[in-house]
Amino acid sequence: MSEKPIETKVDEAQTAALELATLSDERRRAGLEAIADAIDEHHDEILAANEKDVTEAEKLLEAGEYSQALVDRLKLSASKLEDISEMVRSVAAQEDPLEKTLEARRLDEDLELYKVAVPIGVVGTVFESRPDALVQIAALGLRSGNAVILKGGSEAAHSNRVLFEIIEEATATADVPDGWAQQIEAREDVDAMLAMDDSIDLLMPRGSSAFVSYIQDNTSIPVLGHTEGVCHVFVDGEANLEMAEEIAFDAKVQYPAVCNAVETLLVHEDVATDFLPGIVERYEDADVELRGDEATREVVDVDPVTDDDWNTEYGDLELSIKVVDSLSAAMGHITEYGSKHTESIVTEDADRAARFMRGLDSASVYHNASTRFADGYRYGLGAEVGISTGKIHARGPVGLEGLTTYKYHLEGDGQLVATYAGEDAKPYLHEEFDAEWTPGRLSEK
Repeated sequence: MSEKPIETKVDEAQTAALELATLSDERRRAGLEAIADAIDEHHDEILAANEKDVTEAEKLLEAGEYSQALVDRLKLSASKLEDISEMVRSVAAQEDPLEKTLEARRLDEDLELYKVAVPIGVVGTVFESRPDALVQIAALGLRSGNAVILKGGSEAAHSNRVLFEIIEEATATADVPDGWAQQIEAREDVDAMLAMDDSIDLLMPRGSSAFVSYIQDNTSIPVLGHTEGVCHVFVDGEANLEMAEEIAFDAKVQYPAVCNAVETLLVHEDVATDFLPGIVERYEDADVELRGDEATREVVDVDPVTDDDWNTEYGDLELSIKVVDSLSAAMGHITEYGSKHTESIVTEDADRAARFMRGLDSASVYHNASTRFADGYRYGLGAEVGISTGKIHARGPVGLEGLTTYKYHLEGDGQLVATYAGEDAKPYLHEEFDAEWTPGRLSEK
């Protein structure tokens, strides 16, 4: 990897971003197919690099400095690499997000205004221990015409370095502009990046809540991300309890180290006695460490919960349980302690489901489904750059659409504003019409 200063890398990314914005759909697709092929061809090299990272991480796990969840996120395998290359091809297969006409309005005859989707520009990313995040972000960046600055965690340094080099070489052979993807590794480069509000258009951090908060507090660049994934499943009094047990189990146990895993299980008091013994037994068989409020502990034998547990993202086989006396109480708890990530209600009552889904302010709200579905690939976005719990620009899993903005194209035939001003001003038509913008559209008529 080049040891250029970060300022040079960002300058190169800016230059590449301007060319990427005009790169054809076919060339961007070809670049992604080249990345997928290269990953398939370099399994041994990638896995050897990953083994170095995992070996060091396991030493730190034994020393108590890393969690098992972090080590699990770090590990790659041949099957996981196949999933990664499939993800890249899935992104390539997505509809082109650029040059879409979002609105067309006729201001007057032969004076047409088009709102057109375009790339954001240069996107800076800082992400967690998962090496596949580097490939996801790079793939989505290329597909959406954005240059990307990639900063992975030191725990995945060997894996990230090899993956970046493979991506860089593959896209060079596919005639993608040089410099469209840049990798930085030094911690001080992150602070330097935060100050580059004139060069970097968007930051997307993926990591601990403390780190994301640090990014948000120390830059004037727009930040898209989430600080925590405190997700909830509410088993309503009108729930199908067999379904509820399967959903609650999947949401915690299927993969506990991710931000869309459930951290708090809420149970209506009307079904607590029937529901809790069975799900607690299944959790305990899966080595889930359980904590409950007083009402929960009257039904099942679990450790007492603390106030801090309610707003904790465990990221591991740990779960808090609370018995509530109403739908309103469940929603109140989520509003007070949730992180606006993903919530689910299990109920057979459509009206109660609608109240839950409309009344909560989270980016994703489900009815009779596991919170683990909150993922760009599962949403059909190809992949995701990250999850956003904010309300501006993009929410939930951020895929290609979240990496675009828009600009206005006005096609005219010599019109002047003076014609539409003054005593004899000509009125505007302001008519919506259905058309796709193409350069020189009026001259082609």
